[in-house]
Formats: sequence, structure tokens, C-alpha cells
Amino acid sequence: MDFANIASQLNAGTILPEGIVLFTLLSVVIVDLITGRQSSRWIGYLAIGGLLTAIAALYFQWDATNPIAFLGAFNNDDLSIVFRGIIALSSVITILMSIRYVEQSGTALAEFIAILMTATLGGMFLSGASELVMIFISLEALSISSYLLTGYTKRDPRSNEAALKYLLIGASSTAVFLYGASLLYGLSGGETELSAIANGIQAANAGQSLALVMSLVFVIAGIGFKISAAPFHQWTPDVYEGAPTPVIAFLSVGSKAAGFALAIRLLTTVFPLVVEEWKFVFTALAVLSLILGNVVALAQTSMKRMLAYSSIAQAGFVMIGMIAGTEAGYASMVFYLLVYLFMNLCGFTCVILFSLRTGTDQIADYSGLYQKDPLLTLGLSLSLLSLGGIPPLAGFFGKIYLFWAGWQAGLYGLVLLGLVTSVVSIYYYIRVVKMMVVKEPQEMSEVIQNYPAINWSLPGLRPLQVGLVTTLIATTIAGILSNPLFALANASVANTPILQTAISHSTPQVSVITEKAP
Repeated sequence: MDFANIASQLNAGTILPEGIVLFTLLSVVIVDLITGRQSSRWIGYLAIGGLLTAIAALYFQWDATNPIAFLGAFNNDDLSIVFRGIIALSSVITILMSIRYVEQSGTALAEFIAILMTATLGGMFLSGASELVMIFISLEALSISSYLLTGYTKRDPRSNEAALKYLLIGASSTAVFLYGASLLYGLSGGETELSAIANGIQAANAGQSLALVMSLVFVIAGIGFKISAAPFHQWTPDVYEGAPTPVIAFLSVGSKAAGFALAIRLLTTVFPLVVEEWKFVFTALAVLSLILGNVVALAQTSMKRMLAYSSIAQAGFVMIGMIAGTEAGYASMVFYLLVYLFMNLCGFTCVILFSLRTGTDQIADYSGLYQKDPLLTLGLSLSLLSLGGIPPLAGFFGKIYLFWAGWQAGLYGLVLLGLVTSVVSIYYYIRVVKMMVVKEPQEMSEVIQNYPAINWSLPGLRPLQVGLVTTLIATTIAGILSNPLFALANASVANTPILQTAISHSTPQVSVITEKAP
């Protein structure tokens, strides 16, 4: 037996970042078993250190000479590295905002972090998976951990209700996705690796068969659930309102990024013969998400439900880059997810700080917040304005790049709809900012009148402050200094062979943005 040949085919070094996360997860569990809750806060720092080490390992794997591992089941290309980095970084910031929140809820922090890191592992493996079995296992690791996190505050009936709804709808979407995957397995003659499936379908002349179209619909339905795209969004408002706030912060960024990574890899590799069909389906999803997410958000009175519908709308914006199918489209899509990480988690950090001190998330209760807490007001205002696309914040350049790529690809109607719905979104974001800043002292809500002074020396609040300041600075400067991030997004697309192959067989090439949009 040629062990050297087997080792080269396994290429296990490609999953070193995931190995570091797994080792950190086991360390968290062991330390908690030995020391108990006395060292719970240090467990959070241990987890953060492990995740940052994993991100550093991802950096050193950039532009790997041999990205294929485990006999083609895992792909360590630059696109997967970027998505895995986004997921790991979202987990770092989630832990920062979780330490005080979980302690105040009276539940165990170590168990929370262990489940969160399991979800992180699932998302990271899903971002690079290129084989149906690994995709399904990774998807289940991410999904089941998300269900557990959603119902983690067991004494809260809203959390239990959210977890039950999420579980039932999630299990249904997983079954639908699995059925679509089984159709692919049959059409390709028993193949499970994605490129082999595509070759098998082409060899069997099944490119225009009804079974392939059915498989496409079922697969997109499963992906649509994971990225919170309408009409597969039914779980999103209730889960966002009932689940612990750090959990929905992770779901809105980490889980969504993993879903888009799966969508890009699966659709571009397996369905090149029906590219127009899947672009048409995603166009319909984008239109529904943009309209429903932004219009329904106008009527919300809960901050968390408003952010839920905002998340649905943001998925619609990101899909514009995917539908474009060009190098600029995929690059702008990756760039937007990078900046969305900071601006969205900045907003959730502010919501957590406010709810810890007041016990409410009603928008009306934010009235006059500037008079009592200028830092929190600044952080929440900048994150909301960035989500709305106000210059010169990060969200503005993210949307400009997406719209530019869509326009160059001929998606005129979709880009115009995106512009109109962006204007609509600015209204409900600015409504919150106006309520916090413009209200006179006599117009303060009763909650703000009794607003307690914050003591940053309290245990667990320092990590929240670090998370708030970090995401606030990143949201502010990622727009002004967007070129390095977009160069990273460009390189991740240019160095990924599956995307280059898909682009060469898709719409005519357009130039890629190399400088900041005017």
C-alpha cells in the first residue's frame, strides 16, 4: 500500500483551521469539566484565542498549490478561505457579546460556547465541501447546533417557541434539500463528488431532463432557507424575536455566509447546463426578498423583528451579485458579506447592551437615548445607516459594487428595484436614528428616563465594549478604505478555478472593479 500516495490524496493539512477550532472546542469542554463555572469567563477568552489562531491559519493557506483534500470531498480554494474566515470572525464577535448576556440569563457559558463552536465548524466545513455526503453532514452540524442555540434560554417561553419553529421548518427544508441531492446522485450514475456529478449528468444527456430541474428547485429551496430568502423566510422573524440576541447575530452573518458559499459552489459546479434556469429562480427570490423584507420592516415595532426583515432584504441585495454571474458579480458579493459582518454585528452588539440594561427591545423605548448614552447611540446609528447604504459608510460601497456588477451584467430591472428598496430601507433605519437623537429631553421614553448608568468595570462588559468599538471602527473605515477588502474579494474569485470555469461559460466578461466607486 502506497501510504505516501494516500496521504497526498487526503491532504489533511487543508483542514488545519478546522482542526484548531475542534481542539479549542474540546479544550473548552475539558476546562469546564475540571474547573466548573468559576472560570467561565476565561473559557470565553480561550475560545476567542482558538478562533483567532484558526483565522491566522487560514491566512497562511491562501493561494494553496494543492487545495483539493479527502479525495475531492473538500476544497481549500481561496473562495472557501474567505467564507471560512467570515464565519470564524463572526463567531469571535458573537462570543464577545455573549459572555455577559449568557451569564445574566443564568445559563452555562461553556456549553453555549461549545455549541456555538460546533456550529462554526459546520459552517466552515460547509464553505469548502465539494461532495454531497460532506455537504449534508456539515449542513446538519450547522443546523442542529443552531436549533440548540435558539432554545438555549430554556426558562424563556419565547426562546422555546422560536426553537420549535426553527426545528420544524429547518427539518422540512433539510429533507427537501436531501431529496434534491438524491436526484443528483441518481442522474449522475451514483456519483457524490460535485464535479463528477456534473460530468455524469452531461454524459447521460440529462441536462434538460425534468429530474434535473426538479433537483435544482429542491436544492435552491434548501439553500433559500439557510440564507433567509423569501419565500423561505417564515422562520426568521419569530426566531430573531425569541432567540438569544447573540445567537441571531451569528445566524444573520455566519449561517448566511455558509449558505451563500454552498450556493455558489453547488450551483456553479453541478448545474452549468441549466444556468439560465437557476438564475431565473434566484431572480425571483431576490425580487421577493427585496420587496417583502424592506416593506414589512416599515411596520415593525420590535428592533429584533425589524433586523429580521432587514436580514431578508440584505439577502436579496447579495443575490444580485450571484445572478450577475460575472467575476465582478461574485467579487462584489464576497465584499458585501465582508462588510455586512461588521455593520450587522455592530448593530446587534448595541441591541444587546440596550436590552441588558433595560430588558426591552421595542423601538419606541429607544426614544431620547442620546441624552443618556452617546456611545451606544453612535454605534447603533452608524450600523443602521451603513445597512441603509448611507455614504461614506461600508454599506454604501458594498451596495454600489453590487449594483455596478448587476448593471454591467444587464440586470437593469433588478438593480433599479434594489435602488428603490434601498431608499425604502433608509426610512425605517433613519426612523430609529431620529428617535434616539432628535427627541427632546421631555420626549424621552419612560425606559430612558430610568436608564441606569453603565459601569464598564462590571465583569463581562469589557468584552462587549471591545466588540462594539471594533465593529464600529470597522464599519466606519471599511467604506473609506474599501480597496484592500475588495482586492481580497477580487483575488478570492480570480484564484478559484470553479468560478473561472463558470464565468467563462456564462455571460460575456466585464471588467472587475479595482478602485473605489466614485
